[in-house]
Amino acid sequence: MNASMKKYGKIAYDGLITNNATFKLVLGTCATLGMSTSAVNSFGMGLSVTVVLLLSNVIISLLRKAIPNAVRIPAFVVIIATMVTLLRMVLEKYIPDLYDAMGVFLPLIVVNCVILGRAEAFASKQPVLDSAVDGIFTGLGLTCALTLIGIIREFLGSGSFFGMQVMDFKIGFFTNAAGAFFVYGICIALFVFFTDRVDRAKRVKKAQLLRVPAQPLPAVEEEEVN
Repeated sequence: MNASMKKYGKIAYDGLITNNATFKLVLGTCATLGMSTSAVNSFGMGLSVTVVLLLSNVIISLLRKAIPNAVRIPAFVVIIATMVTLLRMVLEKYIPDLYDAMGVFLPLIVVNCVILGRAEAFASKQPVLDSAVDGIFTGLGLTCALTLIGIIREFLGSGSFFGMQVMDFKIGFFTNAAGAFFVYGICIALFVFFTDRVDRAKRVKKAQLLRVPAQPLPAVEEEEVN
């Protein structure tokens, strides 16, 4: 049980922090820059990618032994495209405002490097449950990153927070492409800075534990033999 928890904990940590698709691997940049004009759009895009990641990872893992190696990439793309098509139909029916806001970026999820990359690097080699956990936490890592960028840009550029106006002061720079690149770059720099410090602290602590000398056992007094 402990071994399983550690394994899934590591998969989750990798998806959220170590291999964060947005801040560490810098994948899916077009959607990040295009959809981060507001927190709602960023959050919606992140959840959409998470759903597609989860479903495609599970299906690819289930079929990993049945898909010939020579056609695995086209097969992955067909599976991902099917999931995106189903997602588009659901959003158009039940959340039309988000569907309209996502525009061309919704069908572009098919060629999102994050989804295809996890299919090739993880789901095609791992069991179903592991692939599902990877899809969920990789998607959540991307969702958190996108939402953070969206919150910053919306707050500074429009003076609002998730669509609610909170101040009149606005800086138009943050609503355009240059502002998107600026906020994205600053977020990446801060993310890498803090995660590197945490990793360095862990390595130092581990090294200190390895250097602690073993405590000698107390000497046993020999009984006098009469």
